[in-house]
Amino acid sequence: MANTCVQFTGFVMSFLGWIGLIIATATNEWVVTCKYNMNTCKKMDELEAKGLWADCVISTALYHCITLTQILELPAYIQTSRALMVTASILGLPAVALVLMSMSCINLGSEPESAKNKRSVLGGAIILLTAFCGVVSTVWFPIGAHHEKGLMSFGFSLYSGWVGTALCLLGGCMITCCSVDSPATYTDNNRFYYSKQGPTHSGPASTNHAKSAHV
Repeated sequence: MANTCVQFTGFVMSFLGWIGLIIATATNEWVVTCKYNMNTCKKMDELEAKGLWADCVISTALYHCITLTQILELPAYIQTSRALMVTASILGLPAVALVLMSMSCINLGSEPESAKNKRSVLGGAIILLTAFCGVVSTVWFPIGAHHEKGLMSFGFSLYSGWVGTALCLLGGCMITCCSVDSPATYTDNNRFYYSKQGPTHSGPASTNHAKSAHV
């Protein structure tokens, strides 16, 4: 029962984390940059938002984005972050499906419990790989943007990526740790073995008792 609760909690956390990574991938407010300090840029309406797919201008009356279509001319940190975040978004779907199908409340025919455990471990490992992709992207991108643009602040998309990465990391660890085969099956088999051996030793004792009674 405890493993089931831990597995379900890990599944919910992983699912929410995957959604957070998808939101971070699809939006463009990863970092907010400006040529001056932040207060001056807000007064002058010269804030710029930089994301994986576009550079945007933010002001009170305008929100205009320029799509980054020249892939070969983009910096390495943008290309790598794009690839890793798209990979994380794609890997999240089979990972969540595997963990969902390994729940104790879902039965696929008459499969043994060990098959569910293997499926759950595989799903947890893929979720951890998803979290690793999110960690690299959400750390490397702001560092690269800072070296390229100068002063900045973190945007909504980056916070969404951080939260999603943390949830996937915790959820994947919980799922993987609670899916290990318990030694209860081996203990039961040993008990059954010793119970079978018991009658083989009782035969000579009962025979000797009968002989002594006859004498």
